[in-house]
Amino acid sequence: MKPLLGLKLWSINTDCYLTEAQRLFEEGVYDYLELYIVPGTRANLPKWRELKIPYMIHCPHFAHGFNLAQAQKLAFNREIFYEVQEYADALQAPLIIIHGGMGGEAEETTRQLAALHEARALIENKPHHVITKTGERLMCRGTTPEEIDAICRTAGCGFCLDFGHAICSANSHGVPWMEYVQSFLNLGPTMFHLSGIQDAASEIDSHSHISVNEEIVRQILRLVPDGKRISIETNKESRTDLNDFRTDVTDLLRLLPS
Repeated sequence: MKPLLGLKLWSINTDCYLTEAQRLFEEGVYDYLELYIVPGTRANLPKWRELKIPYMIHCPHFAHGFNLAQAQKLAFNREIFYEVQEYADALQAPLIIIHGGMGGEAEETTRQLAALHEARALIENKPHHVITKTGERLMCRGTTPEEIDAICRTAGCGFCLDFGHAICSANSHGVPWMEYVQSFLNLGPTMFHLSGIQDAASEIDSHSHISVNEEIVRQILRLVPDGKRISIETNKESRTDLNDFRTDVTDLLRLLPS
């Protein structure tokens, strides 16, 4: 059974991408839409409700101020999450994907995540660190299998395995990426994120197209259980169409094990 493939868009993408998303879904290119909620976009919700597409929701992350690892962000995080829940409820999304935050402590991430009391929550694994636009190096929470396992067990949430993030983290920790990915797979992820791996030795995720390094993608796809959801998180080169996403889907399907 082939995987269920997802298109990743943001809640601000209500121009050309919205109509393109509907068209490609009707053509059978993908199976669900993973919608990243940009804070302060409640007004766009009716436009997304018009699409007759199954949804998954992605919570905002550090780039939009949401940071579960910082105790001082508690009230702000909750306010942002109310909007995320509004989207999830209105679009009948069964899953909400959440990042563990930056800096701080994993224990704080766990505490805040548990306090949300959200049965749909999935924690997503992250690279060991990211480099901000200003060049600042920030450490991520939820970067190792052990940390993800502890968060899931204590907060009572599920797990979304991002393969690119796992490979970046493996490189940071000096562990062979296949061994690292297998440790994450042992945690029983509910769904997956996948993009092309431009540099298999890099610590920074590139979100490249599927065709960039096909052999690694082929190896990854052999690990995905039948029928699971895979959101394709590749870069979009055009602001007026999703033709590059269509190509990524075609390439991914070609690489599936027979």
